[in-house]
Amino acid sequence: MIIYEFLWTGGGIVLTEKQNLFDITIIGGGPVGLFTAFYAGMRQMKVKIIESLPQLGGQLSTLYPEKEIFDVAGFPKIKAKELVNNLVKQAAQFKPEIVLDETIATLNRHEDGIIELIGQSGQIHQTKTVVITAGVGAFSPRPLKVDQKIEGITNIHYYVQDVSVFKGKQVVILGGGDSAVDWANTLASIAKDVTIVHRRNEFRAHETSVEAMKKAAVHIKTPFTAKSVSVKENKINELAIQMVKGDHEETLSLDDLVVNYGFVSALGPIKDWNLQLEKNAILVNSKMETNIPGVYAAGDIASYPGKVKLIATGFGEAPTAVNNAKHYIDPSARAQPVHSSSAGDLFANA
Repeated sequence: MIIYEFLWTGGGIVLTEKQNLFDITIIGGGPVGLFTAFYAGMRQMKVKIIESLPQLGGQLSTLYPEKEIFDVAGFPKIKAKELVNNLVKQAAQFKPEIVLDETIATLNRHEDGIIELIGQSGQIHQTKTVVITAGVGAFSPRPLKVDQKIEGITNIHYYVQDVSVFKGKQVVILGGGDSAVDWANTLASIAKDVTIVHRRNEFRAHETSVEAMKKAAVHIKTPFTAKSVSVKENKINELAIQMVKGDHEETLSLDDLVVNYGFVSALGPIKDWNLQLEKNAILVNSKMETNIPGVYAAGDIASYPGKVKLIATGFGEAPTAVNNAKHYIDPSARAQPVHSSSAGDLFANA
């Protein structure tokens, strides 16, 4: 476990150790957690972020740093790593404490209202309120399943860290969701050849992305599923695909295989915190309150009727959680603050 207080200096982040009682502790350092930290700083709250990974940014940093994001207001498109860097810089203005490589094992609320978070490291974190922004929880990719064993293959990619490795290559993408379609569009101008294979005729991605893919130099194979591979020197050089209904098969030559079958997620210790859960998510009300006083949730891990899981949605939920947490701590504080455009004086002292 590493504990940091960080300050953006223009040339980088300066780190110093710090530890005490906080107004608000954010569990999860992904995009929604980072924006929650920034907005809590706007409300002049003392903030801590606890992240189980060794870096901030959540799935965007770990899985999709080169992926282009389209659902953030004000950006026609922005690479995931650039969005994370901007969010880190934005949050750093108010000097939140950052705890990396720390998974919270237990959450206890005492009679005096103080909430105690105990990490798997044994470290105790005390806070007045908590906002859980843990995304989908712990996650791992759904693996490729074919007729042969494929351990040790070096050209299967479940994560894409650097798109330049595909330059001039023949790339096959498996999957039909937003990530698969977005990668097809991104790699169309980088790779020598891109083919996407999906088991349905309809893709689950945004309509504009699918339309762009159909206009791009992407070969679309539907409805097909991966059947078997040919391996040479620990690399797949051919993929056999079979039509979902029927015996028709085709063989695709490739240099790299990108598998976007989605991820298996688990709440981990969160499921034992006596929170009200539904389908691997935490139930909240319109104030982002959970069933435990002083504990809020925002982002993909929060659930309520009509929820739409987008980064943009989480960015809207974050201020709701923060404002109500502020009012919970101090009933005299406004739950509906002034507009951020009227708060320029806050930054003068940040």
